[in-house]
Amino acid sequence: MGWTAGPLTVRNQDQRLTAASREFRAADLPACEESPSPTLEEVNAWAQSFDNLMVTPAGRNAFREFLRTEFSEENMLFWLACEELKKETNKNIIEEKARIIYEDYISILSPKEVSLDSRVREVINRNMVEPSQHIFDDAQLQIYTLMHRDSYPRFMNSSLYKDLLQSLAEKSIEA
Repeated sequence: MGWTAGPLTVRNQDQRLTAASREFRAADLPACEESPSPTLEEVNAWAQSFDNLMVTPAGRNAFREFLRTEFSEENMLFWLACEELKKETNKNIIEEKARIIYEDYISILSPKEVSLDSRVREVINRNMVEPSQHIFDDAQLQIYTLMHRDSYPRFMNSSLYKDLLQSLAEKSIEA
């Protein structure tokens, strides 16, 4: 069992992308989520915990911008794609989105492949025969933990974060 599965094809599915999946392709995701500018309180809260950062669109956008500078933005894109998949209820769209996520982030052929251990990867490969909206939960947790331990501390020390904090602090003094 030392082989890895190539790109998987979903049975009885025509290969043309549906409108739903076209909208979903990671390459087409906007550079950032729509969100109001963060408040000083929010930006301060990001320093308290990674969860505080990830729970707000403004926090995810700032962190995603930082990940781009570290060439690891695919971690956030994968996490966001998994969040979208969890909201889906239509079986056909779940299969389509799961296939796209697989091709974009799980496949070893993808330039945006995320770093997962072999156990998680094997479970996904087995479950791709009949994907559910929770097929990537273990992988998503692994990537969340990786971002938390690895990138988040660097983000907190980055000029991107410090400059944002300083500009908001200055605005609040002027107000």
